Amino acid sequence: MTTTPTSTAKDGTGEVAGGLDGAVIAVAGAAGPAGRAALLRLAGAGATVVGADADPERLAEAVEAAHAKHDGARVAGSTVDLLDLDATKAWAAGIEEEHGRIDGLVHLVGGWRGGRSFTGTDLADWDLLEKLLIRTVQHTSLAFHDALLRSDRGRFLLISAAGATKPTAGNAAYAASKAAAEAWTLALADSFRKAGGEEGPRTAAAILVIKALVHDAMRAERPDAKFAGFTDVTDLADAIAGVWDRPAREVNGTRLWLTPKP
Repeated sequence: MTTTPTSTAKDGTGEVAGGLDGAVIAVAGAAGPAGRAALLRLAGAGATVVGADADPERLAEAVEAAHAKHDGARVAGSTVDLLDLDATKAWAAGIEEEHGRIDGLVHLVGGWRGGRSFTGTDLADWDLLEKLLIRTVQHTSLAFHDALLRSDRGRFLLISAAGATKPTAGNAAYAASKAAAEAWTLALADSFRKAGGEEGPRTAAAILVIKALVHDAMRAERPDAKFAGFTDVTDLADAIAGVWDRPAREVNGTRLWLTPKP
């Protein structure tokens, strides 16, 4: 994985190419295992991190864990209903008002529903996944778009799944939801590209693609499982942090594969 520098660097064009020290990063879905790993990694790189989740107790535990790991870590949590666009906009505005800038939004809101066959698909699964995997992406991207453009190192990162590229019969609702979220993120990337004009984008939207995630608790529950092709949440956190090492024009509108392409 790429090592994140502790100071802002520039590439040959003068564009800010990296550096999380002093950055302000928002993490949506911060209370889950991937969110906790991201809080730890970003705070350890010197960023101010503001996590959001719908579960206040789990969010408080995630924030406390980051403080315990990194003495003096700048990590806070906000209970936000990301299915409420106005609440999401208020969250973004509050971060920028308090900290003066927003340099990133990491979207880690997840969920999975599936079945054994295509015809056995329960469309209630789609109703749920559309909210979790698409609507939250729409709301966060709309809420953070302008603030990210004002940053000299703005990044919007979506975590997606290889199944969006090669759907299976029983995962139709999940794969279609992920594919829609990817398309929305690529449209956001095009907005950033157009805003950059002839000089190219200074802000980037990118997609990190995994097969599935694994963490220590999963391994403890299933000690004999191989979890082949899965990405550990700590490796995902490293990859997230590494995006700030690369110029916006290099990563904007791209899929960054952390698992072999199907």
